[in-house]
Amino acid sequence: MRIPRGRATVKRFADYEAMIKVRRPARTKLQLLNAREKVFRPQGIFLSGKGPVASLSPLRGRRGGGILYFQHHDTWLRERSSLRNLCALCVSAVSFLERQFTAETQRTPRTRRAIAFSITIVVCAIAVAMTSCTNRRVDTSTSDTTREVTDEAGRRVRLPLRIDRIVSLAPNLTEIVYAVGAGDRLVGRTRYCDYPAEAKRAAEVGDTMTPSVERIIALKPQIVLVSTASQLEAFTKQLDQQKIAVYVTNPQSLDDVFRSIQTLGDLFGEHDRAATLVADLRKRADAVEAATKQTKPVKVFYQLSGEPLYTIGRESFLTDLVRRAGGISATADVPGAFPRFSDEAALAARPEAIILPTGGSMGTANSSVAAPLKNSPAVLSNRIYKINDDHLSRPGPRLIEGLEEMARALHPEAFK
Repeated sequence: MRIPRGRATVKRFADYEAMIKVRRPARTKLQLLNAREKVFRPQGIFLSGKGPVASLSPLRGRRGGGILYFQHHDTWLRERSSLRNLCALCVSAVSFLERQFTAETQRTPRTRRAIAFSITIVVCAIAVAMTSCTNRRVDTSTSDTTREVTDEAGRRVRLPLRIDRIVSLAPNLTEIVYAVGAGDRLVGRTRYCDYPAEAKRAAEVGDTMTPSVERIIALKPQIVLVSTASQLEAFTKQLDQQKIAVYVTNPQSLDDVFRSIQTLGDLFGEHDRAATLVADLRKRADAVEAATKQTKPVKVFYQLSGEPLYTIGRESFLTDLVRRAGGISATADVPGAFPRFSDEAALAARPEAIILPTGGSMGTANSSVAAPLKNSPAVLSNRIYKINDDHLSRPGPRLIEGLEEMARALHPEAFK
C-alpha cells in the first residue's frame, strides 16, 4: 500500500512525534517511583509491627567481649522509631527532588544533571545515617548490660551486670561467695575449697596455683576469682584470650578483708546480705580489741611453716590480726607478706609466744616448733599455741574466729 506524501500527512507525523516526547517524562517518573520504593522502603526491623522482647548476642573483638549482651525492648523500640522517622524524612526529600526533576525534564541537560547529582547526595546521606544509627545501637546495648570495675590489684575489669557463673580459685573466696548468698552460682572451685560442704558440688578445676585452664574455659564462667596477683601469671593470658573476666582480691588487713566481702557481695547483687555480714564481723572484731585494749602486748612469732621456715611480714593481713589480738608480730617490719626467715634471724627474734596454724586443712603439718626457736622464751615458758589453720590462713568470714581464738590464747585473763 502506498503512503501519501502530502503536506497533511507530514503534519500528522510531526504532531505524533511531539505527543510522544511530551509523554516520555511520565514514563521516567514511573521508573523513578519504582526505583525509590525499592531503595528507600524501610525493610524488616524498621517498619515491622513486631519486635523481640530481648536478644542475646555475643560481641567479639571488643574489650570485654565474649559476654552475652542483653538488649532491652524499650531501647530497641526507641531506635526503631528514630530510624523510621529518618527514613520518612529521606523519602520526602527524594519525592521533592523527583518532582523538581520531572518539572525540569524539558529544560537543559545541565539542569537535569544537577538535579540527578542532588539525588545521589541524598542517597549517600541516608546510607551514612543508617550506619551511624546501627553502630550507636550496639554501643548502647554494651554500656547498658556491662560495667567496668577496678579489682584489688588495680586492674580494670569488665563484668556483666548479672553474674550467674562463678569460678573460685581460693578457699577464702569460695567461703565468701557462699557467705554473701551466691553459692548457687559457683560452677568451679579448687580441690582445697572444702568449706562449706556444699562447695564440693561444684566442678573441680585443679589446685590453687596450677588450675586447669581447659576445665575453667569449659565451664564458661563470667568471672574467675583469684586471691592474689601472683596467681595471675600462669593462666591470665589464656583466660583473657577467651574473654573471661578475672577479678583479683589482695587483702592486707582485716579491714581489707571486710571490704573484699562487701565488694564481692555488690558484684553478685547481694549488697544487703554482705553489709549485714560485714557489720556482724566488725562487731565481733571490735569486741576483741576492747577486751585486749588494757593488756600488755605480747611479742609473737607466727610460724607459717617450720621447714623451711616461713613467717608473716609487713604486708600480711595476719600481722594486723596479731595486733588486734593483743600481740606484736616479731616480724612486722620484714618486707613482703609471707617471707622466708633465716635461722639466725629466728634466734635473734626471741618471741614470747609462738602461733602454729595447724589441725585444719594442713592436718598435722606445722604442729611442732622450728629448730631455731627451740630455746626461745616462748618455748621455755610453754607459750606455744596451736590454732586451726583454716581460721587463720583464709582471709574470709571465718578469720574472725581465728582472731578470737588467738586473743584468748594470748590474753586468757581478758575473757574471763
